[in-house]
Amino acid sequence: MSHQILSEFDIVFAGGGTTACVVAGRLAAYDPSLRILVLEAGQHTLNKPIHVQPYQYPFNQAPTSTTVTFNIGNPSPRLNGRAPIVPCGRGVGGGSCVNFMVYTRAPASDYDDWGANGWESENLIPLMKKLETYEVQPDRPTHGYDGPIKVSSGGCKMGISDEFIQVGTTYHKRQYADDTNDLETCNTYSPWRKYIDGTTGRRSDAAHHYVYNQAHNPNLQVWDGKRVKRIIFEDKRAVGVEFTSDPVSCPDADLSSSTVRALKLVVVSGGAFGSPGILERSGIGAEAVLKRCGHRATSEFAWRRRKLSRCTFIHLFYELGLGRSDHNLVFVPYLAADEAVTMDALWRGESILQESLAQWNSNGKSLIAQNGLDSKIKWRPDDDELKAMDPVFQPRWKEFFQDRPDKAVAIFAAFAGYVPPLSRPLSSVLPPRGYICAGYYTLYPVSVGSVHINVTENAKEGMDFTTGFLDDPSDIVPLDFGYKKTREVFRRMASYRGEVAAGHPTFPEGSAAACREASGPVDLDAPDIVYTAEDDEAINQFHRDIMQTTWHSLGTCAMKSEADQGVVDARLNVYGVSNLKVADMSISPLNVGTNTYSTALLIGERAAMIIAEDLGINCI
Repeated sequence: MSHQILSEFDIVFAGGGTTACVVAGRLAAYDPSLRILVLEAGQHTLNKPIHVQPYQYPFNQAPTSTTVTFNIGNPSPRLNGRAPIVPCGRGVGGGSCVNFMVYTRAPASDYDDWGANGWESENLIPLMKKLETYEVQPDRPTHGYDGPIKVSSGGCKMGISDEFIQVGTTYHKRQYADDTNDLETCNTYSPWRKYIDGTTGRRSDAAHHYVYNQAHNPNLQVWDGKRVKRIIFEDKRAVGVEFTSDPVSCPDADLSSSTVRALKLVVVSGGAFGSPGILERSGIGAEAVLKRCGHRATSEFAWRRRKLSRCTFIHLFYELGLGRSDHNLVFVPYLAADEAVTMDALWRGESILQESLAQWNSNGKSLIAQNGLDSKIKWRPDDDELKAMDPVFQPRWKEFFQDRPDKAVAIFAAFAGYVPPLSRPLSSVLPPRGYICAGYYTLYPVSVGSVHINVTENAKEGMDFTTGFLDDPSDIVPLDFGYKKTREVFRRMASYRGEVAAGHPTFPEGSAAACREASGPVDLDAPDIVYTAEDDEAINQFHRDIMQTTWHSLGTCAMKSEADQGVVDARLNVYGVSNLKVADMSISPLNVGTNTYSTALLIGERAAMIIAEDLGINCI
């Protein structure tokens, strides 16, 4: 796409992540004459192997990665003093270009619970179908079959998934269902589909399937390496955006500011971390935050210096950046049998890589088109499991889950390969062999955090980010139980060869729960491990040390009423100003029981409809 510098567009997107690509791409297709600009701090992702080859997804988390931004939270006593790290996508397409590609969808009731006019599930299901091509099974009533985003089983099946499902349906006494993404099915073991094109074997992301495929349209422009500083207003009407070269994407660039005008609309689409900062730097936010950062003086001076006509610094006070939610994730590694097929050799770059790449280039198959995640359960505890869990969880169960059978407490999954947790990357010290990993994460934790801008001691802008992880005492209970239950499932899987002790709780000497290598699995009817009170405390401390983000941040610019501390209305308009909308996961007013890529796409489709309606454009 051309980088011709234009000073005037119809619509300017402040941020180029998943949702921005969906909205911009749809609007450009609806009306090719619309002049649309997307400003993205990260770099272009077009045809780059780290983005289009599915197996490469863990490399985006490397400490030196520039394809994600590592947001560092405030230290938390609930995490034993840890400062948690929460990465988010950084590049055209955002999280859709770096995520794990797992296809999950929230129950329909999650969207009904939002209570936002036009966002009820009956209005959203047609959009869920519109955005996908479900390559797995035909004629499923809630799935789509001619949309831009491909959903498949990936380039090959891995046997670990069959083992997980087999033990889950026998020892764990749950049913099997081929599709648990029909918007209601829950608590069954199932295959885990992927955002991977079943023909090409490439990642199915928003950048390639909504924007890059419209390179023929010169009116749709994406400028990478551009960090949005603030929105420009005339009176209370958004009329443009001020931006600068991003110092990470463009380390040698001139960092002076530039401006671009938006004749019809500015859409803030910086994600749960970026969008609150853009609004706060523009003078929209909590009075205490704006005063603390002293942005009024610096902003007015910057605008005066550029002699922009009638520019005013908006001074709208309301609570912005609150209500940040996420899902709470834990990875636990196990040793795999020598004959087990895992992703480890591929991730280590061993000789199998070249052969796999050749096959992938030829027909889109092989482990290159895999993420190692082929099975899962959207888990709800049964009566016996509830009794075995800490009673602290009982009020939450009764209040939220008990009468909502479509809402899972957590997802349990089996990874065919070792995925290092953000807080304890053991990969550098683990011997080269095959591993399997238990992953479990809670979907509706009570705790919430906040994201604000801040000014550091050296007068530079920083971030005041509180994760809220495990602040509510009920949140850790399903994790503590999840460790025990997934360990029992893994102990019975044919490929199990023991625990990687360094990635498990530190149990007291002589404990029956001690971790060790094994020659094979235990019998299906073997007794469960008995944990003492000291063992339980070790598990609890382990989770406080290791529990991490699931990369599912949302809710910081919530779509709620002003009285309920909302930032945008149901038409995505920012309260108190005109010509300014927010469209990304930050608008989600409540948590959703899903990996959030599906919701980010959905918000994009709905936002595109809303904007087209506002502009009088036919969006059929």
